[in-house]
Amino acid sequence: MQQVKGVVARGKGIAVSIETINVPDPGPGEAVVQVQACGVCHTDLHYREGAINDEFPFLLGHEAAGVVESVGPDVTEVAPGDFVILNWRAVCGNCRACNRGEPWYCFNTFNATQKMTLADGTELSPALGIGAFAEKTLVAAGQCTKVDPSARAAAVGLLGCGVMAGLGAAMNTGNVRRGQSVAVIGCGGVGAAAIAGAALAGASKIIAVDVDEKKLEGATGMGATHTVNSSEIDPVAAIQELTDGFGADVVIDAVGHPETWKQAFYARDLAGTVVLVGVPSPEAKMPDIPLIDVFGRGGALKSSWYGDCLPSRDFPVLVDLYQQGRLDLDAFVTEEIGLDDVEAAFDRMHTGDVLRSVVVFG
Repeated sequence: MQQVKGVVARGKGIAVSIETINVPDPGPGEAVVQVQACGVCHTDLHYREGAINDEFPFLLGHEAAGVVESVGPDVTEVAPGDFVILNWRAVCGNCRACNRGEPWYCFNTFNATQKMTLADGTELSPALGIGAFAEKTLVAAGQCTKVDPSARAAAVGLLGCGVMAGLGAAMNTGNVRRGQSVAVIGCGGVGAAAIAGAALAGASKIIAVDVDEKKLEGATGMGATHTVNSSEIDPVAAIQELTDGFGADVVIDAVGHPETWKQAFYARDLAGTVVLVGVPSPEAKMPDIPLIDVFGRGGALKSSWYGDCLPSRDFPVLVDLYQQGRLDLDAFVTEEIGLDDVEAAFDRMHTGDVLRSVVVFG
């Protein structure tokens, strides 16, 4: 066992604190990773606010990259010294989804068996089974995806959650194809990544929708060809006007509110696709839409969980595209901060001035 510093949420709505964390030596199927960088994601704030569950205290942080320090018995997929991106989809290989050749839908993903603890022995709940706002963390070896070690950790670590969710919403769930039109509602970190994914897939028209002009300006830098300020005009009408009156082939809701999902539904073309990637609040309900409209418009209504990604397949490819200059992951890194700055980073989320604050170690 070794002791490190980490960011802990002790109770609902309580400011996070820097605590001493006990990290066990890795057991069978486990790995200890020396964290190099970890993004500050809205999901971490949701954990702190008790919106995920009430299993406090939480060791926060999950959007990370680092170097494997040690592995337990029977671990073959990674070895000490490997540069890895951490993921929260360690597929089991044996469930009904894995057995039918769709491991990105794995219904039995897993985490480390042992628990990290506070110095007094209190067990911690690691955010999304990772807990990477710490100098070192214990994870299941399957949560480590080996990638090009020359890549910048602060940038590629963001594939561990939000950026992958957005990219995958466009490229995997939405299956955006060359020449299609795409609209993205909500241009925060996930929405901006969806725009980048649509551009990478070859969409001919990419319409960014938001209420914040700063976010719309940033969306243009990610590949948006048109912007719509939905605080000023009806986004459905604007999207239809920009697509010859038809609506977009794929509309991605990166907000997750009933109102924005309804906008996405009516802003798509006949037989078009709606992708929900923004995480709804637990009390959110489906909007009131006549069932005949669902039938009559055809197409597909999908939700995207982690961008329907398979880390072992997607992470190395996306890192290679980043290294080639074809995917600008650096653009998502607004600032690099220390562990002591995580609480302030939560506050900055509400201003719209950051895509990602990234904790950098060393």
